[in-house]
Amino acid sequence: MSGHNKISRFPVPELNELPDDLRTQMLEVQEKTGFIPNVFLVLAHRPDECRAFFAMHDALMLRKGNLSKAEKEMIVVTVSGGNECHYCVVAHGAILRIVAKNSLLADQLAINYRKADITPRQRAMLDFAVKVSQSSGTIGDDDFALLHSLGFDDEDIWDIGGISAFFCLSNRMANLTSMRPNDEFYGMAR
Repeated sequence: MSGHNKISRFPVPELNELPDDLRTQMLEVQEKTGFIPNVFLVLAHRPDECRAFFAMHDALMLRKGNLSKAEKEMIVVTVSGGNECHYCVVAHGAILRIVAKNSLLADQLAINYRKADITPRQRAMLDFAVKVSQSSGTIGDDDFALLHSLGFDDEDIWDIGGISAFFCLSNRMANLTSMRPNDEFYGMAR
């Protein structure tokens, strides 16, 4: 455990201490990516919550809908930047660089999405995602009307809002635990 302490303020279990299902999940991710993202290890401190977290993550991020993988990752990076979440900006910035095949976009979105090289439709999507994450009490029918006018349907709007809200949880847990991004994320797709 001593080698893992610096990725979290909380105890980080060793792989051999994990419940079988979580260990298997992490080894599958490691086989695919070449490393285990620290979010898995840090959240495994509480296995039941870890399972629930990744079930919700996968339900939102792997759902077949009208939003592309790149658009979903754009939401994650933008919301995470607004929430000052170092881990999620770095980790999902790497994923966005890969799925969008664009080395500039993630950094632009993380700092100030309003200045990013994006379409008016993407800007409206991100404006709404930020509204969900920063001032959800102000959401109104006009927000839906604008998104509808740009071709988003109600299920798309749910996806935008759900991803934004979920990553507010993720951002806050990453900041609470002082989750450190894996060094591998920084160089991906640059």
